[in-house]
Amino acid sequence: MMEYTNINVDGTTLDSVKDYKSDDVIEFGSPTDYTKLEGVITFRGNNFRDAPAFGRAKMSKYKLKKMWNVRTTNMTVGGQYWSGNGWTGQPLLIHWPRETKVHMNMEQWAKDDDELVEAIYASLDGYIYFIDIKSGKKTREPMHTGFVYKGAGALDPRGYPLMYVGSGYNSAAGTSRAFIIDLIHCKILYEYGSVDPFSLRGSLSFFDSSTLVDAETDTLIQPGENGILYLIKLNTKYNEAKGKISVKPSRIVKWRYKGKRNNGSNYWYGMEDSCAIYKGYLYIADNGGHLMCLDLNKLKLKWVQDILDDSNSTPVLSVEDGKLYLYISTSFHLGWRSSSSAKIPIWKIDAANGSVVWSKSYTCQSVEGNSGGVQSTIALGHNTLDDYIYVTVAKTGGLGRGVIVAFKKKNGKKAWEQAGPYTWSSPVCVYNSNEGGKDVVCYARSDSHLMMLDGISGDTLYELDMGSGNVEASPAVYNNILVLGTRGCNIFGVKLK
Repeated sequence: MMEYTNINVDGTTLDSVKDYKSDDVIEFGSPTDYTKLEGVITFRGNNFRDAPAFGRAKMSKYKLKKMWNVRTTNMTVGGQYWSGNGWTGQPLLIHWPRETKVHMNMEQWAKDDDELVEAIYASLDGYIYFIDIKSGKKTREPMHTGFVYKGAGALDPRGYPLMYVGSGYNSAAGTSRAFIIDLIHCKILYEYGSVDPFSLRGSLSFFDSSTLVDAETDTLIQPGENGILYLIKLNTKYNEAKGKISVKPSRIVKWRYKGKRNNGSNYWYGMEDSCAIYKGYLYIADNGGHLMCLDLNKLKLKWVQDILDDSNSTPVLSVEDGKLYLYISTSFHLGWRSSSSAKIPIWKIDAANGSVVWSKSYTCQSVEGNSGGVQSTIALGHNTLDDYIYVTVAKTGGLGRGVIVAFKKKNGKKAWEQAGPYTWSSPVCVYNSNEGGKDVVCYARSDSHLMMLDGISGDTLYELDMGSGNVEASPAVYNNILVLGTRGCNIFGVKLK
């Protein structure tokens, strides 16, 4: 499926990919080893992308209660209207140590609260919001950059006060790009990716992917919608006692690819989803319908699987009976495969070779600018839900309709399915701290309803009308508090009871 790949090191494109030599060996461990921080610090939590919830929730009534809301704003750029929080739009949740907070530009009450969990939410309106998830009070003033943020961003897994976030569209502030932000002073330390000459996609410079950082080698790993994977040696220096942090990138490695069907009008170059990584292998899908496994230390493709269409679904890794698999789906981009409807498979893939273990399909529709299929990322069940995966499928059964479905991991057998208004938002599994209590699945729909379902039976336990327009963003959960933004310009804190 690939015509060629290229590698660029510090501005020089190598004659052959065989000439590439990595300065360090990148190797990621199990997802529980990604960070020792308490929270959800990247899209879906870690390098397996399987943990959008941290901790457990004490639930007995199985209700959702709106605790607070914070108003956001909107902006219009080039005729495009951006409001509130959109796809993928997951908040980052972090319990900062007191030693880290003491130097931050936080409100004093926030510094003094040792139990404070801060939501850091990059939004479509060009602001990054900072919120106490317990009270909804702003822990610091929103940081304004003027760029449209669609993706979740990420925090540094080492506990360094750094945020990595990319813009998803051009704005009055300039051409889209990616940023490294000092969270002590809320200032930009470094930016990259704006109209990169190494890109095969011209001036497009969007970054929706949520980064991962290899702590051992101090390497930032960032896929871009410009079709480039960035590996940046950060040379991070952090003095916690003095509250000083800096980065000084010294080696910037870029990898790009050309698929046989990639072109400028459809099956585009570029990666909008986030990568998953285990050991030295990176897994990612692209706009051109390629699911790729890349050796990070050689920058050579190990395998490529055809996933048919523009995929915005992040691959989710799962170790089962000692073997690594991944789960992924795709979307239906109107006019690429059909002008009316198309099949949307949900795949289980053998991560060793890219072969399909099983697939299950839904027929979906699309309209221009609003695609059907799976725009969300699959939720992987653990604990009592360990047998299942959970998928939201948009625009099946009608343009405004969709389903959430539970499949058995082992064989793809459908365990249950519930129909309703469609969603692009990703489901989240929340685990009960009460012995014998139900583990639940929460997801938000385009009708502004937040649903709580029994993860095993699929029965509706509670339905909360947030009354704030479409929900494209994906939630994150810390113990029994769920945080989620809407296109209706509200960020909500919701208690799971």
